[in-house]
Amino acid sequence: MKVFKFGGASVKDATGVRNMAGILGKTTDRPLLVVVSAMGKTTNALERLLSLALDKASTDEAFDRLQAFHMQTVSELFPDPQHRVYSGLNSLFAGLKQALAGLIDGDYDAHYDTIVPYGELISSCIVYHFLLQHGMVVTLIDAREFIHTDAHYRAANVDWEKTASACSLLESETYRKGIILTQGFIGRSANGHTTSLGREGSDFTAAIFAYCLNASEVVIWKDVPGLLNADPKRFARAVKLDQISYTEAIELAYYGATVIHPKTIKPLQNKNIVLKVQSFLQPESAPTLITAEPDFDPLIPSIIVKDEQVLISISPRDFSFMNEANLHVLFGILDALHISVNVMQTSAISLSLCVDRNDEKLALLLRALQEKFKLRYNTGLSLLTLRHYSQALIDELSQGQEVLLEQRSRITTQLVMRKQPSDQ
Repeated sequence: MKVFKFGGASVKDATGVRNMAGILGKTTDRPLLVVVSAMGKTTNALERLLSLALDKASTDEAFDRLQAFHMQTVSELFPDPQHRVYSGLNSLFAGLKQALAGLIDGDYDAHYDTIVPYGELISSCIVYHFLLQHGMVVTLIDAREFIHTDAHYRAANVDWEKTASACSLLESETYRKGIILTQGFIGRSANGHTTSLGREGSDFTAAIFAYCLNASEVVIWKDVPGLLNADPKRFARAVKLDQISYTEAIELAYYGATVIHPKTIKPLQNKNIVLKVQSFLQPESAPTLITAEPDFDPLIPSIIVKDEQVLISISPRDFSFMNEANLHVLFGILDALHISVNVMQTSAISLSLCVDRNDEKLALLLRALQEKFKLRYNTGLSLLTLRHYSQALIDELSQGQEVLLEQRSRITTQLVMRKQPSDQ
């Protein structure tokens, strides 16, 4: 079995869905498990709807706009207004509207996982009916029936034993001759609630199914030629990495490379499953291969930039040092708030942390720390990570920036920076 994953950009409109169907039609491998994401910017639109609902503002206009976007796509793919896809979508949008109306004050992350997964459910409904219309043997499954998680909303942890047991059903003869279509990003906790695997978590979904089904390979279809050494929207000189190791891919994903979800690689590495990153715009072109082979790691520098960073400096209020006891308290609070640290630097009397900006969590963190620690922080920063760096490249990319924190190893350097004010 092979596993394909198509992201939101690959199914963002009717043309994208047709292109996806064309790729699947030319792929003779069966069974084939296909994971789809929400269409285009649907996740952003659903996040906006959630915010409006929680602020007790009207969601009507934003809801109608989201529904109209999908119905426009459907009308291009299914000219017959009596096609079954319309009743399926009407049911999903009715469920979404009811869910929005039923939100009450409480855990934002739990509300998020109630609302935002509708994007994947809607997308998979459209794709399923289009593939059927084109004569393909396809079965639509609900990923929540197979991917079992804990209740850590927005970043759920997989219960691998239960998930593997559920996925064994997909190895039966019923599924052997066709395409198994499912949703990325979502799972279900033991209490029956929908959970999500984290933003851009559809890659991880593909890896979970691949691991549990002993797939031969996973192909992630993207709107880029493969895995690039930099974001081509930022760096015109970005080049494709033809082949890298699992270890290098894990490092790049950890530091923020957006082509691959950070959790994707490990389950594939554990079973030596090849990962390909391939262009859905040029499906005949060679993909990037991610394998166990360490000899293929190129020394091409990789450049990763994360915006909207916060640098927090923490020091004890008393005469103690930044010792193990203080670190234990600090990291306990970070864990409780589900805040990930991108860079950490410690000295005898202080600790500096660079984290993604989240105003709500930042306020909670500062409140929890202020009694025991002195705090200073800066917002509006960027984090530059260079793999296989050179001093010349560091100088080039930090030009015009004030470096607030730098951390360097033999292979990787990271700089927390802000723009220097221009001279008037």
